[in-house]
Amino acid sequence: MGRLFGTDGARGVANTELTCELAMKIGRAMAQAMGLASGGGVRPQVLIGMDTRASSTMLANALAAGLNSVGADAVMAGVVPTPAVAHLAPLWGCAGGAMVSASHNPCEYNGIKLFQRSGSKLPDALEERIEALILDEIDLPPAVVGGQVGRTIPGEAAVPDYLRHLRAAVPATLSSVLKIQGVKRIALDCANGSASVTAPRLFSDLGLAYDLLCAAPDGENINAGCGSTHMERLQAYVRGNDEIAAGFAFDGDADRLLAVDENGELVDGDKIVAICARQMKAEGRLKNNTAVVTVMTNLGFHEFCKKNEIDREITTVGDRYVLERMIEKNLSIGGEQSGHVIFSEYAATGDGQLTALMLLEAMRKSGRPLSALAGEMEVFPQVMVNVRVSNLGKLRCSSDPEIGLAVAKAEAELGDAGRVLVRVSGTEPLIRVMLEGRDAARIGTLAGEIAEVVRERLI
Repeated sequence: MGRLFGTDGARGVANTELTCELAMKIGRAMAQAMGLASGGGVRPQVLIGMDTRASSTMLANALAAGLNSVGADAVMAGVVPTPAVAHLAPLWGCAGGAMVSASHNPCEYNGIKLFQRSGSKLPDALEERIEALILDEIDLPPAVVGGQVGRTIPGEAAVPDYLRHLRAAVPATLSSVLKIQGVKRIALDCANGSASVTAPRLFSDLGLAYDLLCAAPDGENINAGCGSTHMERLQAYVRGNDEIAAGFAFDGDADRLLAVDENGELVDGDKIVAICARQMKAEGRLKNNTAVVTVMTNLGFHEFCKKNEIDREITTVGDRYVLERMIEKNLSIGGEQSGHVIFSEYAATGDGQLTALMLLEAMRKSGRPLSALAGEMEVFPQVMVNVRVSNLGKLRCSSDPEIGLAVAKAEAELGDAGRVLVRVSGTEPLIRVMLEGRDAARIGTLAGEIAEVVRERLI
């Protein structure tokens, strides 16, 4: 990715790396690159949502000010999930959308994700154009004056309109899943993030009883020991309550979901895509009999698909690339191990709450507990080592000969019984070393050896 945007928008420590000044510049450059700067006619509108971290209001206002300064209106949705922005921008006739969130990262970070009028994330070429406008300070639109200055407009219908969309995706009989499972409720971990304002209303409206965890955001506690990056909290809770059918954990902006079954065992994005793809195939809804996954997807998923005669498309990491392939090939489901799952029939981005509904619907239709559905996919042991490096190190990783030799050596040893993946994180200053195979101890050793070479060469 480029100098400002990673795989999921611009991101950094709020107020030092991602400043108000930068947010304003992003607003101005977005307007210029997307043709939204006012020409004296009807002012284009951009929908802005945010998560619950302390800096989000500050940055959302700065982004709005940047848009306003060049003649675009900002429609302020307030605290909503990222998929709400993706859904509502086209529904409300907006020319684009923006979400202020650092997703699963800690409170001190924040980010800005940009969307087209269709609700999909901006293509790389357009993000690179915005980067050039900001960082090279070329062709920025002129400031407007008088009545041409854009307005900031409250988007008070954002939450109810978004929830109406989610409720329409599943039948009114969804609540019967609990009766079928012989239990009383589900558990929801909202990560003290965006799902805190939507999940309780959604599941109540659908008649599902639930226990609510981590749904009291205070600006600082988003993702703090909770949500999809800290599954141990939800797992322990479910294991201590035998009347829970499943637990669902969202991240800070609720665009991803990880689940636990009734025994508290993890059900990750790979298993979620497997369960839902097979259900969709049984119903004749799996377009072109294919699911889209990334290079990080577990080998067990591919074995599952072979057994169930489901084809796969494989992309680089990032839900934007999953969606691009889904659109290109006219496919209906795709996702990542991290819990970004896209159902193109309903959404143009990952949506954690929608994914939870689709899992519950698969449980209802099959009459089987989540443990049985998830158990159909074997998980190959997988080891991930994250090595913190400099920005220059990230750029040099793919061309470093010593790292290449270390990877080749590990690949030769594993053969067809495993795989090696070394990749640059799109959102953090990290090199991720991932190995997969049936021998957990051996892949752990090999991962450590490669990671040590990365440290020696790139730090």
